[in-house]
Amino acid sequence: MPIYVYWGEDDFTMEGAVSALCDRILDPLWTSFNYTIFPPEQTDAVIQGLNQVMTPPFGAGGRLVWLVNTTIFQQCPANISEELQRTVSVIPEGSFLLLTSRNKPDERLKSTKLLKRCAEFREFPVIPPWKTQLLLQNVKQAAESLGVKLTPGSAEFLASAVGNNTRLLYNELEKLRLYGEGESKPQDVDIVAKLVRNTTQNSLQLAAAIRTGDTAKALTLVGDLLAASEPALRIVATLIGQFRTWLWIKIMVESGERDQVVIAKAAEIGNPKRIYFLQQEVQSLSVQQLLSTLPLLLDLEVSLKQGANEISVLQAKVIELCQVCQRS
Repeated sequence: MPIYVYWGEDDFTMEGAVSALCDRILDPLWTSFNYTIFPPEQTDAVIQGLNQVMTPPFGAGGRLVWLVNTTIFQQCPANISEELQRTVSVIPEGSFLLLTSRNKPDERLKSTKLLKRCAEFREFPVIPPWKTQLLLQNVKQAAESLGVKLTPGSAEFLASAVGNNTRLLYNELEKLRLYGEGESKPQDVDIVAKLVRNTTQNSLQLAAAIRTGDTAKALTLVGDLLAASEPALRIVATLIGQFRTWLWIKIMVESGERDQVVIAKAAEIGNPKRIYFLQQEVQSLSVQQLLSTLPLLLDLEVSLKQGANEISVLQAKVIELCQVCQRS
């Protein structure tokens, strides 16, 4: 298939897939002739890309044209849609078109419908931070691919430490691989804890401080996280996941459910034994308090994505969240 559509927010995994596609299509000696990248800021990127992919490859290997972060899956003007329709069915043999986007393609657009019929689509989603079992599975798969041996406990610690940051996961695993080179036994929790930067755990500590209404501690943790170069949006993602989990636990308990397996399934928690401790954590909070935190967290996420000052907006919202949790 000469057309590939990669979309999703996991930039690191997508970059790896793009690199693998380049290795498969391009001949290293002819890459400068046959590999063209069109950035999103180029106004005529799509038209130029479609014209370029119609040129047969030079020399050995194939030709690859990459439209980076294209917007044709969210809005596609009539002239581009017509050009796309004329091109996709007559791409010469050996030429390939790659379109990437962080956003999900709009299924209602003609451009999406057309490419659905003639392109290979691949999604690169970020695992939600509250899906702990998937995060643990991701750690195990990545460790196996790099040849890093972990104990069950160290795998869980690493999943908790890096969360859904795939790039950080591979960076930390590479560090562990180099440290354990020549060792046959799996690396235990003590070693991993000394080598891995545990920013996600600190974000969970921030969630705990907010839950107890400890404003001073929460603001200190915000400062520490930002000083450690932790992205604000990643902090917010962890907070959303944690408060979402607490809300589900509280709703299930107040509805009269006592089966920890059922509660764990509803809250998407891999280990039902965690339910007892989570129940203790939300004992002093009401469902309404937990519900009230979610619009504040959503507003925080939107503000950050719109370019608001990270430290000021985080501090302001953390104070509001602590006040919500302080109400009796």
